[in-house]
Amino acid sequence: MSAVMEIALDPDKSYEIVNGQPEEKEMAGGKHGVIGANLIRDLGMYLKVHKRGLVCSETNFKIGQNERIPDIAFVVAERVPPGGMPEGVVGFAPDLAVEIISPNDVHDKVSEKVLEYLEAGVRQVWLVSPRLRSITIFRSATDVQIFTEGSDLTSEDLLPGFRCSLKEIFQTSLNSSVD
Repeated sequence: MSAVMEIALDPDKSYEIVNGQPEEKEMAGGKHGVIGANLIRDLGMYLKVHKRGLVCSETNFKIGQNERIPDIAFVVAERVPPGGMPEGVVGFAPDLAVEIISPNDVHDKVSEKVLEYLEAGVRQVWLVSPRLRSITIFRSATDVQIFTEGSDLTSEDLLPGFRCSLKEIFQTSLNSSVD
């Protein structure tokens, strides 16, 4: 964590540092957690074969002047430090930041975060909407691609050959007819 704050923070909570101030990152609920795990599973299987970089979850990254904790992040192999990822805050922006929208997320705050990631050099931001069962890829503020349930998520420019079923990503029960 940044040395900016002098207040006592709850050690059982995660905090992003925004404009020099700690902002509590809401803990993921069950559905959010399963969707994130499903996406990490598919990215991990792809990366096991293609060796294009590292995927991580809930990791602090330096994003401009802030520290952000994307739900999932990916760093291309060429940018992974020679000794591997650092123990603490990663001092650079990831190539991919994935944010899974929680029920209490405020639209403006999520939109600001997407723009902040892009301005810091994140190549793609994936915004995952469990309610709409869609994933929106932002390559810039104007280059936006939406994938809806029933389609496959792809990202040829960042993850050539990667493909995963949105139906499987959004499956949060053992009985697929319940989701």
